[in-house]
Amino acid sequence: MTRPRTLGELKTTSAVRAGSVKDEMRRNLVCKLQKGEGLFPGILGYDETVIPRVVNAILSRHNMILLGLRGQAKSRLMRSLTTLLDPALPAIEGCEIHDDPWSPICRRCRELVAERGEQTPIAWLTPEERYVEKLATPDVTIADIIGDVDPIRAARMGSTSPMMSAIVTSGVASFST
Repeated sequence: MTRPRTLGELKTTSAVRAGSVKDEMRRNLVCKLQKGEGLFPGILGYDETVIPRVVNAILSRHNMILLGLRGQAKSRLMRSLTTLLDPALPAIEGCEIHDDPWSPICRRCRELVAERGEQTPIAWLTPEERYVEKLATPDVTIADIIGDVDPIRAARMGSTSPMMSAIVTSGVASFST
């Protein structure tokens, strides 16, 4: 089965609309647990300690902070979380933030949808394309993680504006939606 290539084709399918990453991961984790599948291959020695806490955090839709010394599988665990993402997620083609085709937030994509309508091209992202890793060294700033934001402009636009939604979304998870 071929995937839809335009917004119009996407609207006629039963493709799941993008929700929160936390809901997506929770849904896929529940499926894996019900099937009795292994959760985090390559993570050894944490079956009674770390893994149950990570599972509880995902089921509860909580944020996680992994702390530990070098070599304790923190990065491996984070990378393996991509196995809990959907196999493909639609995004507006060419968008550097992988905008949601149903409700784009960046100006370029809103203008593209207004101009092209149902002919707006759609790309499909794999879990690996959605995962971004940033090593937290002492020189890393908040702007490195979520980008530069004009706080005065954002405050004037209000808490329900697309700009504030982008700020909140990008500050919460390491996965793009």
